[in-house]
Amino acid sequence: MPSDLDELIARRSTEIFHAHRQRIYELTDRLFAGLMLFQWLAAIAAAYWVSPLTWAGAASRTHLHVWAAIFLGGACTLFPVGLAVGWPGRAFTRYAVASGQMLMSALLIHLSGGRIETHFHVFGSLAFLAFYLDWPVLVTASAVVLADHLARGLLWPESVYGVANPEWWRFLEHGFWVAFEDVFLLIACRHGIEDMWRGARRQAEVEVLRQSDELKTFALEMALAEARS
Repeated sequence: MPSDLDELIARRSTEIFHAHRQRIYELTDRLFAGLMLFQWLAAIAAAYWVSPLTWAGAASRTHLHVWAAIFLGGACTLFPVGLAVGWPGRAFTRYAVASGQMLMSALLIHLSGGRIETHFHVFGSLAFLAFYLDWPVLVTASAVVLADHLARGLLWPESVYGVANPEWWRFLEHGFWVAFEDVFLLIACRHGIEDMWRGARRQAEVEVLRQSDELKTFALEMALAEARS
């Protein structure tokens, strides 16, 4: 009998854990849907406020940064937001959100001319992505950041570092600090998962033992009814 109860508890705790984790995935997807739409609009407003026009003699036209904020920002935002709304909780949605969020960080860094303060958007985004409690999401986001810094550092360093001739190892420096944050976020994710398992186990024990007691009580009542008859 104890082995049967242990098996029931283990099965039920697994069900509770996965249901809870799925709710976290879906809620975090919706959180990022709102966040990404907001930061897209903020990027457009910032580009329009900082450099709305470019001049060629007496003629002017909308600055390229404004168009970049509108179209590149939309490309980084609308696809993952569509997945978050239409398919919340799916693995491909989380990876799309992580990639889109990091690409938006890259766009904001470009729009600000590589200002070091804007790089903090990367670290804040990683912290938000840790809400998923899913370490592959953090790895995906970090890989996108490193690839962006490497590619733009070689092709257009001013857009990412703010200087024309940065040291060749500059992307490694940025990658180190991303990895530094990842270490702590991954530890936090592991602790969060362990807490979820413990909570699921406790809830499963209560449910299974209560059900077992109810079955015993029912069987006893049936036996007493038969004895009386």
